[in-house]
Amino acid sequence: MFAGIAKRYDFANLLLSGGFCRGWTRRLVARVCRENPSEIADLATGSGDVAFELQRRLPAARVRGFDFCAEMLDVARSRAAKIPGAERVVFAAGDCMALPLPDASVDAVTIAYGVRNFEDRSRGLREMFRVLRPGGCAFVLEFTQPAAWFRPFYFFYLKHLLPLFARVATGDRRAYEYLAGSIAAFPPKEKFSEELRAAGFSEVRAEGFTASIVAVHVARK
Repeated sequence: MFAGIAKRYDFANLLLSGGFCRGWTRRLVARVCRENPSEIADLATGSGDVAFELQRRLPAARVRGFDFCAEMLDVARSRAAKIPGAERVVFAAGDCMALPLPDASVDAVTIAYGVRNFEDRSRGLREMFRVLRPGGCAFVLEFTQPAAWFRPFYFFYLKHLLPLFARVATGDRRAYEYLAGSIAAFPPKEKFSEELRAAGFSEVRAEGFTASIVAVHVARK
C-alpha cells in the first residue's frame, strides 16, 4: 500500500492535513531538541520528513531513518540529495518488529504516524525500549482520539471526505480508507500512555495538538 503511494505521499499529507502536518513535525522535533541526543533512530521514516528536520535542528547528531518499504526509502534518498545538510541522514531498511540495531545503542527514537501500523504494538514498543540507552527517550507522534466537541466533524471528514480527496491526490482511495479506519481504532492518549508504561517506559507524558487530532508522547527509559 505504501509503495503504491510513495511518490505522492508528501503532497497527499500536506493536502489532507490542511498543512497542519508541518507544524506537528516541528513540535515533535522541538521536544527531541530539549534532550539534545547524539544518536537518533527515526522509525517508519517514510519520505524522511522527521529525519530531515532532526538533522537540520541537531546538526551534530547522527540521524538514521529506518523503514520496511523500499519505495518510501527511495523517495527519502532522492529528497536528501536536494536538501542542504540532509545528505548526512543515513536511510536503511528496518522493520519495527526487529530493528537492525544493538541493545542500548541510541539516545532517542522517533516515530511519526507509524505506531498505528505495527503488526504487534506491544512488541514494537518493547523493541523501541530495547534499542534505547538508559535515560534515552522515545518520541511518538501519532493520531489520537480528538476532543469530544470535535469528534463528529472529524470522523465525518475521515469517513466521507478524506478518501475522496486522497483519490484525487494519489489515485488510491483504498490506502486512505485504511488510514481512516486505523485512526478510529487507535486508543486515546491516556490508554496509549499505559501501553508505553507496560513496555517498560517511565516518565510518560502526552500532549495533544489541534483539538487533540494528534499527540506527541514522550517516554523515558
